[in-house]
Amino acid sequence: MKKVIIIGAGPSGLTAAYELLKEGCYDVTVLEATGDIGGISKTVVHNGNRMDIGGHRFFSKDDSVMKWWSEIMPVQGRPSKDDALLGKDKPFAEGGPDPEKDNNVMLLRERVSRILYLRKFFDYPISLKPATFINMGFTKTVKAGFGYMKSAVFKRKPEKSLEDFMINRFGRPLYEMFFKDYTEKVWGVAPDKISASWGAQRIKGLSLRKALKNALLSPFTKNKSQKTKETSLIESFWYPKYGPGQLWERVASLCEEKGAKIIKNAEVVGLITSGGTVRGVRFRKGGAVTERAADVVISSMPVKDLVNAFDCDVPEDVKRIAEGLVYRDFITVGLSVDKLDLENKTKIKTVGNIVPDTWIYVQEKDVKVGRLQIFNNWSPYLVKDFGEKVWIGLEYFVNEGDGMWNMSDEDFIAFAEDELCKLGIIRKENIRDGVRFKIKKA
Repeated sequence: MKKVIIIGAGPSGLTAAYELLKEGCYDVTVLEATGDIGGISKTVVHNGNRMDIGGHRFFSKDDSVMKWWSEIMPVQGRPSKDDALLGKDKPFAEGGPDPEKDNNVMLLRERVSRILYLRKFFDYPISLKPATFINMGFTKTVKAGFGYMKSAVFKRKPEKSLEDFMINRFGRPLYEMFFKDYTEKVWGVAPDKISASWGAQRIKGLSLRKALKNALLSPFTKNKSQKTKETSLIESFWYPKYGPGQLWERVASLCEEKGAKIIKNAEVVGLITSGGTVRGVRFRKGGAVTERAADVVISSMPVKDLVNAFDCDVPEDVKRIAEGLVYRDFITVGLSVDKLDLENKTKIKTVGNIVPDTWIYVQEKDVKVGRLQIFNNWSPYLVKDFGEKVWIGLEYFVNEGDGMWNMSDEDFIAFAEDELCKLGIIRKENIRDGVRFKIKKA
């Protein structure tokens, strides 16, 4: 049997392991640098509450991917706890598991995302509904309208940067209101320094015209496939009962049942090469460095670290490009609160005093938080006291070693609490618990 070493027990590494093991002719070892399974798709547990790092919805336009997920975790066939409370009628899978009785189950979830700007909620992606113009006010609305018309006539050519890409599709005023600051907050780079091709890949065909078309046609296309929609407009998705980490922990268990060895806290520090071929790896565990030979090495570690790990000479242009790759590190703060200091002014029913959002994009300049998650709306089973408490995730995009990264947990949680109070989302007296979690090179 060929010996295979896979670096990283995240989604890509575990998927590779699972698929190879199905062939029955590979001896697979997975080396994971941390003590957790799932990479940035892991789920953290704190005092009975589960926290999704980053918010990961399961949706693909590739049927084979959807089939793969559903084989690992079947789609629900009966109402979940909140479905029953709210009387939601969903396209449950015939013969699928009951979330109230079975744990290995994918939930059917509704995607509700909005933008918090000017301390008001706007649709995400931005729409041309009356509420949008009312929230922006007369002056901003007029500027946005003329800016969009100008962009429709006078295109920036060639599109060299993400700024060009956005302005051509939304106009400068809307770009500056809803994209510029948030993009820089997330990626740490100004949009005029990011390639337009990056925007085409990340945002694909989304534009104000398509967002408007979707809003006008959505009442007549509720039962049609979402495969033809832009990814940012998808209205529903799958989600594991206990968060995305549950699915990857399940895959890891299945791999071990098939004979795989998964070694945690094993940081790969070197790739052993001979004659232009990778022959094995060196990894550090518990202070000791071990060498392990392999016929095949599959890597899902950051490319910069991978290039630096080779024990042979690497071409100068490859080293230069690898060193130039920009990574963002990531901090999530989980807060348990009695209630939100917000009213649900939408037509979407929710449990208790809570807004219906899965994500809230924070476009406000006076706070560092980039995005909020309301875990109650991702899955009621993530929340220990569902119906009594609201479990919130605050996402911060940072660089390892900067001031925010080096703050103590206690100081950072207090900082996050102050930001939510400043935004008018919670009150200090309603906060019951908090935790911070860091992710390197997200």
